[in-house]
Amino acid sequence: MFTILSKREMAQGTVVENVISAPRIAKKAMPGQFVILRVNETGERIPLTMADTDPEKGTITIIYQVVGKSTALMKTLEVGDSFLDVAGPLGKPTHIEKVGTVVCVGGGTGVAVLHPITRAFKEAGNKVIAICGSRTKDLLILEDEMAKASTEFNLCTDDGTCGYHGFGTDLLKGILDSEKVDLVVGIGPVPMMKAVANLTRKYGVKTLVSLNAIMLDGTGMCGCCRVSVGGKTQFACVDGPEFDGHAVDYDELVMRLNSYVPQERESMELFEHKCSCASAK
Repeated sequence: MFTILSKREMAQGTVVENVISAPRIAKKAMPGQFVILRVNETGERIPLTMADTDPEKGTITIIYQVVGKSTALMKTLEVGDSFLDVAGPLGKPTHIEKVGTVVCVGGGTGVAVLHPITRAFKEAGNKVIAICGSRTKDLLILEDEMAKASTEFNLCTDDGTCGYHGFGTDLLKGILDSEKVDLVVGIGPVPMMKAVANLTRKYGVKTLVSLNAIMLDGTGMCGCCRVSVGGKTQFACVDGPEFDGHAVDYDELVMRLNSYVPQERESMELFEHKCSCASAK
């Protein structure tokens, strides 16, 4: 059993951070890798990239957004409760080396995935410029952690309630215009990653993105997480989750991510109905 040691609600309660006891995973996990969690015996398998690890304390940190029945169920777990399964570390770790100037662009809960990667590039001796954005100030996460993990830190919001008024790609363009950038890492919603890749392609700057494809077993056997990269089929769980941002077929990725939206909506409605009935008793 994987016990929850701390719980923090973020972004108006729609995002939750859990620190979980998982000594063997914490000992081996590298930036960019993920775990697959299951709440109970009938629960869905949920892949989540680790936002942090502490090998000495034997803990991993996950951050998730409540968007459906499974994440809503996860939110009901409190400190002292346990996940039935946490499998990992899975996926290929981010290749970290000293390349010069690295710009890390994160949107929404993608900032959680970006955090350990940003820190690792800085520790490797790179100049790391971080750009973190969200729709509005109250949805920003990990501002202090990202500021500490980077050389230069920038915030932006779509509505201008915090930092730059506009998109992260606006700030990224300014950086690309003003200095030599050796690598860009963009992690967040698919439209954001696509926009980052489209921009950096014009400048010829290598770009990495992390894909949140639908996933089941996490070992490359089921094929659920297949994505098209450079015209070839890849599996996000074993070939990724990071890929060349300029080669990803984002339109296909969006189509596959939306495959089960009606079923997900129905499952969430049933869960909310059961919760409301239980509260009424």
